[in-house]
Amino acid sequence: MVVGDFPIETDTIVIGAGPGGYVAAIRAAQLGQKVTIVEKENLGGVCLNVGCIPSKALITAGHRYEQAKHSDDIGIVAENVSVNFEKVQEWKASVVSKLTGGVEGLLKGNKVDIVRGEAYFVDANTLRVMDENSAQTYTFKNAIIASGSRPIEIPNFKFSDRVLNSTGALNLKEIPKKMVVIGGGYIGAELSTAYANLGTEITIVEGADEILNGFEKQMSALVKRNLKKKGVNIVTKAMAKKAEETANGVVVTYEAKGKEEQVEADYVLVTVGRRPNTDEMGLEQVGVKLTDRGLIEIDKQCRTNISSIYAIGDIVQGPPLAHKASYEGKIAAEAISGKRSEIDYLAIPAVCFTDPELATVGLTEQQAKDEGIEVIGAKFPFAANGRALALNSTEGFVKLVTRKEDGLIIGAQIAGAGASDMIAELGLAIEAGMTAEDIAMTIHAHPTLGEISMEAAEVALGTPIHIVR
Repeated sequence: MVVGDFPIETDTIVIGAGPGGYVAAIRAAQLGQKVTIVEKENLGGVCLNVGCIPSKALITAGHRYEQAKHSDDIGIVAENVSVNFEKVQEWKASVVSKLTGGVEGLLKGNKVDIVRGEAYFVDANTLRVMDENSAQTYTFKNAIIASGSRPIEIPNFKFSDRVLNSTGALNLKEIPKKMVVIGGGYIGAELSTAYANLGTEITIVEGADEILNGFEKQMSALVKRNLKKKGVNIVTKAMAKKAEETANGVVVTYEAKGKEEQVEADYVLVTVGRRPNTDEMGLEQVGVKLTDRGLIEIDKQCRTNISSIYAIGDIVQGPPLAHKASYEGKIAAEAISGKRSEIDYLAIPAVCFTDPELATVGLTEQQAKDEGIEVIGAKFPFAANGRALALNSTEGFVKLVTRKEDGLIIGAQIAGAGASDMIAELGLAIEAGMTAEDIAMTIHAHPTLGEISMEAAEVALGTPIHIVR
């Protein structure tokens, strides 16, 4: 029998096994569906393999090295501190391996069929999965597209051994002496932080007025100051023009303040955004509607204009965040199963793992004002918290945005150590419709960083204990 002669039937087929796809597949299987998941590369997608997880491992290594070299002020003196970067990369790979292996185990444990190859739609209930050797037809009742995104390549910066995207930057064999980073968004800022901590001389070239434009200026200013302390050269309002490879590196030309400048480096990292993977899938074959940017249009249940096809993650509107994709995956799987689940983006947190960490959820003070909401912006500094002092991490603040009329929490921003973990409590507060009084009256363990959120709530109420009004 020739492989692919007879269609294989399944209830739900999921295209892409990243944090959106594999979560959708597992939830659909839990709800009684026969599920097949198709992945052309690695289980876990970009996030687990070449994104969120390995970048955080590299950031951790950079922090450990930097702390080992600069802890004299608390009486810890280390001499001849060095980095075995090969071992760093081996450890990073082991973290990735554990997680991707875990995803495979979870899929199999939930009886999800895993298929390797590229998916191409034939019609609204049929697709073909192709690999190098064969093709197989699948028929389905419903499909969930979770194909993710890829780095944008800009003119005159064609990806190569010296012109890197984020994947290439995470897999270098040695610590670069010099690196140019095009784009000062969260990926560029995170990887600049990691490599600057490891000793790389970094130049960031950003087109906007400031780096990390997605965060409040008072938050990004802390990161900018720390990057400069690490010797990072930040050039804003600049246009990257071209990269010319040399025998041992690359020369980057950019324009700033009306002048062309050049900087030599070992590598140039391009982090100017990501493009949705919605091409070459046959979506036009079935008439799935796309926006001008190539994003798939969906309703509140992640359903496209074709009733049997759903879409989630980076390929639909909204920030390209792994946790957003996972959330949407659950909604799509539940909608397919007949539940009334709908997406509600009231409180999507965003985190940047820089020095210090940044985290935001809900509305900023300015966004609330732009929407005509009278608010109180209440801040409490890390410097007045016992745990932060004991950690020698006193930089930053927690800010709550509360509705003036009733104290309802509608937003929160954190800059400081542990911000990535602390934001969860405040996201829950927004989702649950809690007020500043609810947070203030919740007993927080002492001494912890979590107390800073409680103290910020007391500031919002006008009754702070540990700072003078």
